[in-house]
Amino acid sequence: MGERILVHCDLDAFFASVETLHHNLDPEKPLIIGSDPKGGNGRGIVSTCNYAAREFGVRSAMPISEAWRRCPGDPIGEAIYLRGARRLYRRASNRVMSILSENADLFEQASIDEAYLDVTERCNGNWELAETLCRELQKRILTDISLSASFGIGPTRVIAKMASEARKPGGIFLVTPGGIRDFLGPHKCRDVPGIGPKAAQSLGELGIMVLNDAYEEGQDLLSEALGARRSTSLWSILEGESSDEISTLRSRKSIGKETTFSIDTKDIDLVFSTLSTLVDAITGRLKKDDITSRSVEVKIRYKGFETVSHTRTLAVSMDDTETFQRVAGNLLAEIYDTNRPVRLVGVRLGELEAPPNRQSKLTSFIEHDWSN
Repeated sequence: MGERILVHCDLDAFFASVETLHHNLDPEKPLIIGSDPKGGNGRGIVSTCNYAAREFGVRSAMPISEAWRRCPGDPIGEAIYLRGARRLYRRASNRVMSILSENADLFEQASIDEAYLDVTERCNGNWELAETLCRELQKRILTDISLSASFGIGPTRVIAKMASEARKPGGIFLVTPGGIRDFLGPHKCRDVPGIGPKAAQSLGELGIMVLNDAYEEGQDLLSEALGARRSTSLWSILEGESSDEISTLRSRKSIGKETTFSIDTKDIDLVFSTLSTLVDAITGRLKKDDITSRSVEVKIRYKGFETVSHTRTLAVSMDDTETFQRVAGNLLAEIYDTNRPVRLVGVRLGELEAPPNRQSKLTSFIEHDWSN
């Protein structure tokens, strides 16, 4: 049937949208979900926020005091601050994922608010039918659940994910196999999953600022900035040859580390820095063994042993430390109740992949291996 037709669905400002519905809030007013700001003196963090708050520069994992400074709440400003309720999010997510999964040949939930669909057979290989299907799904999600969703359609996971960002919120963007270069060309290198700030800087030093520059310079120059392996990965994305696999079952192979604090702590900086150290250690092991990963799970255990975890699946398998640091930090921000003492924090990288001659290395990685 030729190229696969993949869809990436991303729910727009999901947590904030669910809270807006639940509390019947004005969507035009800034909504910030996270710790108690305590009138600008709070020591917690922002979990997430709506688009109105983002206009003020508020973002996930920002100190709640900084969010208040940029976008104050009552009685100084009109911003609304909420703690958040994950049960609401999970319930809404389940309803959306049910709609998506029943309309896909293959379905993969990437996180609580993202999913990949393979609709090749359902649409008989027709890209226009795939776009029509996405409009129907978008309308149904809005009508049945009152949530906005953006859709990207493309021949690979990376292209579909980047396409879903093209017209957010509430947009649909189609990239056919023949339109990959026109779509990618104007994007900054930093827009590609796996290209972190340092890699983008290295490319920029060689005059590669946008992906059109990468096309013109070729893979040899990319290798100077990124090394042979990462340049090959980027080039496969540019050529539309990266992964088009939708995994209905996640790999059981994973590597994880965790730290139990000697004393339960409410030191936010300590918790985040500990997570960062764990990510450094795990990605170091990935690189040593020439292994890549496509999923990140963060868990936190509070005093009293209540444990909460959150997982995100990436568009492409990688070993980039900066990317894993950013994703893990955001995941922690989304689940961290900074008012509660923390007993343990951990991170796990799953869906491991290796070159054919290194597959035996995978046998050393066991699911939920959280050991130090």
